Amino acid sequence: MGRRGWGCRLPVSPIASTAVLYGSLALFVSILHNVFLLYYVETFVSIYKIDKLSFWVGETVFLIWNSLNDPLFGWLSDRSFLSSPQSGPQISSPEVVLKRLSALSRSGPLLALSFLAFWVSWAPPGIQFLLCLCLYDGFLTVVDLNHNALLADLALSADDRTRLNFHCSLFSALGSLSVFLSYAVWDKGDFYSFRLFCVTLAAGSALGFATVTRLLKSRFQKEARVCQDEALKLKELSIGQSSLTQEEKPVTVGQYLKQLSKHRNFMWFVSMNLVQVFHCHFNSNFFPLFLEHLLSDSISASTGSILLGISYIAPHLNNMYFLTLCQRYGAYAVIRWLFLVKLALSAAMLLAGADQVYLLCLFIASNRVFTEGTCKLLNLVITDLVDEDFVVNRRQQAASALLFGMVALVTKPGQTFAPLIGTWLLCLYTGYDIFDRSSVQDTAAALTISGQASAIVPLRQGCFYLLVFVPISCALLQLLAWSRFTLHGRRLQGVKALRQGAQHGHLLDVKAI
Repeated sequence: MGRRGWGCRLPVSPIASTAVLYGSLALFVSILHNVFLLYYVETFVSIYKIDKLSFWVGETVFLIWNSLNDPLFGWLSDRSFLSSPQSGPQISSPEVVLKRLSALSRSGPLLALSFLAFWVSWAPPGIQFLLCLCLYDGFLTVVDLNHNALLADLALSADDRTRLNFHCSLFSALGSLSVFLSYAVWDKGDFYSFRLFCVTLAAGSALGFATVTRLLKSRFQKEARVCQDEALKLKELSIGQSSLTQEEKPVTVGQYLKQLSKHRNFMWFVSMNLVQVFHCHFNSNFFPLFLEHLLSDSISASTGSILLGISYIAPHLNNMYFLTLCQRYGAYAVIRWLFLVKLALSAAMLLAGADQVYLLCLFIASNRVFTEGTCKLLNLVITDLVDEDFVVNRRQQAASALLFGMVALVTKPGQTFAPLIGTWLLCLYTGYDIFDRSSVQDTAAALTISGQASAIVPLRQGCFYLLVFVPISCALLQLLAWSRFTLHGRRLQGVKALRQGAQHGHLLDVKAI
């Protein structure tokens, strides 16, 4: 996989088998994380009876930790790579992959263990809530950063990276089935069955991480030894050159941030991705609200649950089709098309109006599917940014995990902006306060008794305008930022060629001497 990008030969194992193993790691994360997202709040609020103050303090601390731990762990993982090819010892690509796999073999089982800590009461609810969130997110960050970094480290060509991402989407879709299985055992009155279900998921995830990382390690350990032997021989040949080359100091945090601030494509990408993260979480946060106020009178509860299920699984399945388009037209073009489709669908829904029930069902589901599908493609673009950062700053090795962490640092505030801006807009337009349900219900009852039930119609209209104007605004902002992004076409091909040449360059220099 990515044979041309490495300084020594890759393992001769088939690309497909390595891609399957790499993709299966997404399964072991997905089966846990989907259940976590659905039930952790309900568990602490309804079962452990956490108070409101403790809940918001925990969420606030979690927000800060969630934003900062990505660049922190990325820096700890990749700080040794932040130097030019001439400074410090050469680190072969198989050694980098082994380093990522070692981190996954440790953090994967710990992620499963921290997942279990949610479902058993072992401390006062406020303390347990805070500790569980921070521990779980810390291990999840390590897993995500190293797994995403492998996407850039295992392959250089767009086709190979697309194949890797394809298998991630396939296994993530399979992992989403845990959501449907969880419905059968979720019972707030009898928590035992759900706990047993979570123990089963955690055991399967931990065992899967241990097995798959061990299999992948075995594929690269032999190659790493070969690269080390080659490096020793080359060092002997080039020992006379050491006095001619001035050793450079490792890059500091300040220098790295300065380099990143000059990386124009990175800046335009995170601007676009901040809006994307906002839109993804806006859809997730307000999905139940839209169902309640736009469709509850027209569709059954089972239809609503089907729409919810589709919104979880369809993005992964749809992404596999998007990835085949990426192989043909490139990720930049496909993402641009998705922005245009989002804009067109939202404008069409606005013109159709809020009374078209079937169109509303289709739009609510497709809006989430296309938005989440775009998110799944962005990792391919980040790997291209890793290549450009490697070439422009003459890295010793690509700082993959660190760049993924810096992207997360800038874009994760979109998770907080989504509910804040959404609820503010809804309250501004309709006067509806989502946190004060009792007063709204009392007002609605009073209006109905006095024969003025039509006065609550603006709430439905406000939800409709929120549903269509948010994606229109997001699409326009993203198209503007995306039009300034230049890492595609010939420039991308040139960057990949330069990275391949740079990773072979030190061999050519020694031979020339």
